Amino acid sequence: MATITFQGKPLNTSGELPAIGSDAPAFSLTSRELVDVTLATYAGKRKVLNIVPSLDTPTCAASTRKFNQKAAHLDNTVVLAISADLPFAQSRFCETEGLKDVIPLSTFRSSFSDDYGVTIADTFLRGLTARAVVIIDEHDKVIYTQLVSELVNEPDYESALAVL
Repeated sequence: MATITFQGKPLNTSGELPAIGSDAPAFSLTSRELVDVTLATYAGKRKVLNIVPSLDTPTCAASTRKFNQKAAHLDNTVVLAISADLPFAQSRFCETEGLKDVIPLSTFRSSFSDDYGVTIADTFLRGLTARAVVIIDEHDKVIYTQLVSELVNEPDYESALAVL
């Protein structure tokens, strides 16, 4: 369990992010087409997991836009915007924003949030994901993690992208 804050008030997550150097936990998430997408779907590519509570909030929207701009054009790299939003809402958000270089994926029928330790475990935000960035190399090893300590803050993009 990790402790982060929301507007200065503490809240807890269900676990810890995967350790750097460890094998990335397998996952199955749902695409905008309602198809299950797994870690193996992106075999041989570097994966930037931009994990957010909901794309329907200003900070989550900003981080998704920023990763679309900064990371999506990197060679052999995919950017996955992962949230508890339904795939329909994720698709509408990306279409409205003109985001073509991030792949929105939903946790709504998976154990991803618990497997990656990012489920918010208490307060009225219980069940949403904490804001985090996990970068997985082309061999499915975790090479970077960042659990954003204050939920309303954006991640440290420069540190995350420096490992790529």
